[in-house]
Amino acid sequence: MVLGRKVSPEVAEHHAADKELAGELRDRLAAAQDAEREFHAAQVEGRPLDQLRPLAVAYDRALYAALLAAEAAERVAMGPKVYEHGDAKQRRAAQIAARKARAKASVRPYVLEVDRLRTLREAHKLAVRTTSPAHV
Repeated sequence: MVLGRKVSPEVAEHHAADKELAGELRDRLAAAQDAEREFHAAQVEGRPLDQLRPLAVAYDRALYAALLAAEAAERVAMGPKVYEHGDAKQRRAAQIAARKARAKASVRPYVLEVDRLRTLREAHKLAVRTTSPAHV
């Protein structure tokens, strides 16, 4: 006898995809660190804007990829109850379950990592001007 809730095939599919993506988190974080190092090294060298822009874009894309993996890891840690599906009542129940799960100690590191990556990405977007003054 199996105890617990049945999970819809749709939710099981999303959960499996998130598990796969979450497994890439370390690699994506390492790629973001490498892109950041390369971008900042180019800034220190004083490279012109046309050489900095591709590095800035590559760093932003690496941060975004890491953010997606971190969000997937967060959902995996929260469990299948947090996936929104079905009618409005089920979606609301999933939102409540997600809010409750974020408060758990086992999920908290993933919540903090997602927040850190979002902050890094926004700070990068605000701090780095990727267009020349003539285009503004």
